[in-house]
Amino acid sequence: MTERRYLQSVATALWRDNPGLVQLLGLCPLLAVTGSFVNGLGLGIATLAVLTVSNGLVSATRRFLQKEIRIPIYVLIIASLVTCVELLFQAFFPALDRALGIFIPLIVTNCAIVARAEVFASKNPVFSSIVDGFGMGLGFLLILVTIGLIRELVGQGTLFADMHLLLGGEPFKGLVVADAGWLIAILPPGAFFALAVAIATKNSIDRRRHARLRERTGLR
Repeated sequence: MTERRYLQSVATALWRDNPGLVQLLGLCPLLAVTGSFVNGLGLGIATLAVLTVSNGLVSATRRFLQKEIRIPIYVLIIASLVTCVELLFQAFFPALDRALGIFIPLIVTNCAIVARAEVFASKNPVFSSIVDGFGMGLGFLLILVTIGLIRELVGQGTLFADMHLLLGGEPFKGLVVADAGWLIAILPPGAFFALAVAIATKNSIDRRRHARLRERTGLR
């Protein structure tokens, strides 16, 4: 893959094949954790790291894995990386680790990670697989922070509250946009509403882009 193809691979993962918006994978943590921007950012960073490194390791060992045991080996690699990430969070971001709770260990069960290992990393060179994992992880992080931002803004009337959980230092209350918010936004139904708005927005943008492309092609 050339540099241009690497960039195209990342761009595709961010928009056209976004694991959360298009493939609808990993919805359990996506819907459960995104009550605030910082929670989405924390889980997104953890998932990005695991997905990138696991893709590289799966690609590096693909020639030595027998077909019958490949999936258990993928899960073993992913579980080992998730354990490392969880220990790092406990050491450096203990408050955020407590806020995310069980959803960092549950990264092991994220279908997007196993899917990329099977669909891409097991069939491509190491660096290409790392780029693919980074792109998919970045796309998942993007949808996590977007939904977290929407739910926090509508539900609490703040932006970037509790960033001290990730950055340390004094408690940061964020930017207060409104004195009160809609409680439903930070409850489970709010997660589904926010995801639906994000998917509908993407589909609307894609339809307009395709319509403009057809018009230009017709004029030519």
